[in-house]
This record gives sequence, C-alpha cells and structure tokens, in this order.
Amino acid sequence: MAEGVRAGGAVGGTLAAGGMSVELPLWKAISYFRVLALCYALLRYFNSYLHFLHPVAGWIYFGALILWTLASTRAFTNPQRCTWYVLGFDLALAVTGIVLSGLTDAPARISHGAPTLPTIWAAGTVLGFAARGGWRPAAASGAVIGVANIVGHGGPTGDNVHNIVLLLVAGCAIGYVIELARASEATLTRALQVEAATRERERLSRDIHDGVLQVLALVQRRGAELGGATADGTGGGADGTGFAELGRLAGEQERALRALMTGGPLPAQRLPEAGAAEVPDPVGPRDLTALLRPYADERITLSAPGTPVLLPGPAAGELAAAVGAAVDNVRRHAGEGARAWILVEDEPEAVTVSIRDDGPGFAPGRLGEAERAGRLGVSQSIRGRVLDLGGTAELYSAPGEGVEVELRVPRKASR
Repeated sequence: MAEGVRAGGAVGGTLAAGGMSVELPLWKAISYFRVLALCYALLRYFNSYLHFLHPVAGWIYFGALILWTLASTRAFTNPQRCTWYVLGFDLALAVTGIVLSGLTDAPARISHGAPTLPTIWAAGTVLGFAARGGWRPAAASGAVIGVANIVGHGGPTGDNVHNIVLLLVAGCAIGYVIELARASEATLTRALQVEAATRERERLSRDIHDGVLQVLALVQRRGAELGGATADGTGGGADGTGFAELGRLAGEQERALRALMTGGPLPAQRLPEAGAAEVPDPVGPRDLTALLRPYADERITLSAPGTPVLLPGPAAGELAAAVGAAVDNVRRHAGEGARAWILVEDEPEAVTVSIRDDGPGFAPGRLGEAERAGRLGVSQSIRGRVLDLGGTAELYSAPGEGVEVELRVPRKASR
C-alpha cells in the first residue's frame, strides 16, 4: 500500500484531476483553517502587544504573515498547486514567528506560558504537509515546529510538550487518513475500470457468439456432412481443399475464438469500409411482437397480445436477440421433432417472455460446464443481455422435461 500511497502523494491531486476527489474537501478545510487561525493570532496579539518588549517587530511579522496567507490561500485549496516549495516557505514562516516570539516577548510572559506569535496558525502548516505527503511529512514538520518552540520560546515546559504532542498526533492522524483515502480511491478506480472492461468484453462476446461462432459452427457441420467433395464433384477446391478440410479449419477457428473470448485478448475490430451504409440504432418505442414474429415457424409457436408490446428501441432489440439465442438453442439441441412455444406477457411494469420446448432438457450443472468450456450462449447472449437491461433471466430444466427460459425486462429498461 505504501507504493500506491507514495504515487498518490507525489501528484497529490491525480485522482481529483479526473473528477471529484475525497481530498478536495479536506484541502478547502485547511485553507479556511489557516485564515481563521490568522484572525485568531491577530486578535491575541492585538490584546497583548503592549506587553511585548519589541511590539513593532511583531507587527512587521504579522504584516508578512497576512500577505503570505492571502497569497497562498488559492494554493492550499488544491493539491496540485500546493507544492513542496509552498509548504517549505510556509514552514519557514511558522518557525520564524515562533523564534521571533522569544526575542520580542517579555521574559515574564514567556515563563508563564504565553503563546507564540503565530499560535495555532502553525498547525495549518503541519496539516498541509499531512495532506500533501501523508503522516511522515506531517511528523517531520511537526517535529521542526516543536524543536523551534522549545529552543526559541521558553524551553521544554509542560505546556510546550503538551502542545507539541497534540500537534504531532493531529498531523499524523490526518496524514494517515489521507493515505488510506488515496489507496481506497485508487482501488475503487481500478475496480470500476475492470468492471467496465468486463461488461464491454461480455457485450463483444455476445455479438461474436450470435454471429461469427454460429457461422463457423455451421460451416464445420456442413463440411463434415459433405465430406471431401466440392460443389462440382471434383473432390477438392482450387487449392486442393475439400469441404471436410474447410469444416476442420472452421472448427479450429471456432475453438481459437472461444479461447480468446474466455481468457485472451479480443481480436481487433475492423472499422467499416468507406462508404458503407450505417444502420441507425432506433431509440424510440418498438413493438417486441413484431421483432419476435420472424422466429415463429411450423415448430415454434408465438403467442402474444393483440396490441403492440412497446419497449424502448435498444431494449426491445436486446430482448429480441436474447429470445433469438434461446430459439437457436432449441433448434440446435432440442432435437428434430421438438416443438417450442414463445409466450409474451405485457404487464404494466415489465414485459415477460417465456420460451419453452419439449426436448430432452439437460442435467443440473450443464450450463456451468458449458460456460467453462467457452460456450457462452446462455450466460452472455441470453442472461447477459437481460441483466444489462436491469431484468432477470431464469432457466428451468430437468432430463426428459424440456427447457423453459423466462426473461423479464422492466418497461423502462435502458442499455
């Protein structure tokens, strides 16, 4: 954690540069504290300057302190502006005021524990070091101020030691909290980046599964069925490659692509060629029934309300694609004689689509095995799409009892 903290402390505001950081309110509080502490120090000196041996020197110091505090107020509101040079000058001014107190104040007042010229303004310096670099710079600056207090103003009295301990504890505590906040914020940022990358990967996996993988699987099956004969019956293509070989190559590419989807980097996506027409993504309401009607045939029955079932355009498209993936699973795995039924339920708050077949079904745990093997039809093309819409996807099956998929999407779903 120390390396991460040092990295965050070196820049001080890297996290804040991209958005609201947990540090910024603390920096503003330190800036306000310095102004209020300056007013307090001025009021204390105004009430007691007549008792000083050299009051003019004190007023000169306060003139410099006022100018510096006002000039550096903006720097203390942002970790990127409050550099180590600014903090170093701030520390030098605080030490100067403490040492000057022992030279300008009356010995009787010093012996009775009179405060130094900057009083609690010096604590703002320690807080600045804590916010900039953590508890170690805070402890170092607090020790410097403590030594200056002991050497230049009264020696190691009970009051001095008490004030120094409080200053060190406050500075180190705030510095440690800042380190934890930076480490936590960096961890949260990395987690959000990983989540965004994972969701994009899942989206690409769905698109690949619905397109490329299914085409490759079809080529592999058709190649195995046709064997080595080509379309003209010569037994091979122009390069001597028959359909069986094409099917084998398609199968190899399918397996390689599944491996990339599950464990390796995704292949680069080629940009559309110049002049290619783009299909607009509809954002207005769309009739889900119209999108599902092409899936119905002699084996698959579609039952839907007589009125349009409207959903936001992208949500309707995603839900229809999830239903299409479920129908494709029926055609591929339920058997030649299996039938399926698609039922659309239009409810006030949500739309529910059920896909049920009378095929052989599957055993518990089969979906997990398929997902580990890189077959993401259910986990991504069906469940992933519906979850992205804020809905739910439930699958029910048992050997010999067919499969039922229930997809429920809220009416206000959005991608």
